[in-house]
Amino acid sequence: MTLLATCPPARLHAMDHTAPNAVSECLTFRLGEVEYGIDILQVQEIRSYERPTRIANASPEWLGVLHLRGAMVPILDARLKFSYPTAAYTGATAVIVLNLQDTLLGVVVDAVSDVVHLAASDIQPAPAVYTPMGSCYVTGLAQVGERMLILIDTGSFLGTTVPAPELSGTTVH
Repeated sequence: MTLLATCPPARLHAMDHTAPNAVSECLTFRLGEVEYGIDILQVQEIRSYERPTRIANASPEWLGVLHLRGAMVPILDARLKFSYPTAAYTGATAVIVLNLQDTLLGVVVDAVSDVVHLAASDIQPAPAVYTPMGSCYVTGLAQVGERMLILIDTGSFLGTTVPAPELSGTTVH
């Protein structure tokens, strides 16, 4: 059985694929040697890594919470979520704070790269393969010069990993 049978299909990348000249901006980040892209419109801020306060009995990928300007923000380690080998947190390690459906969530990544502009024609469908990440999180692949980007549907990604109530993000008003 493949992950396609166990995961709901990922939605298409956030851009409107029906508009031939539509352009989307993606924030790119690295986990190991692999580069990923997420919709820049979901990014609230990028922060240097700081150790979160651990919550008892949380699964290992949930590192804890950070207090950011009055909000308690759950922090997820993308390496642990996607079954990458653990790595030391360095000066390049970053926390991407996402605003998803008015919920804040921090995602720890090895490094943030840059922002790229993608046309709908730049995005190819993701192959249906088994990976630790799960093909249900991947919305497509994009070739940007010599770089291959794996585009992530953060809504699907986070929708299947909702933390326990004690880790729920603060609603943004």
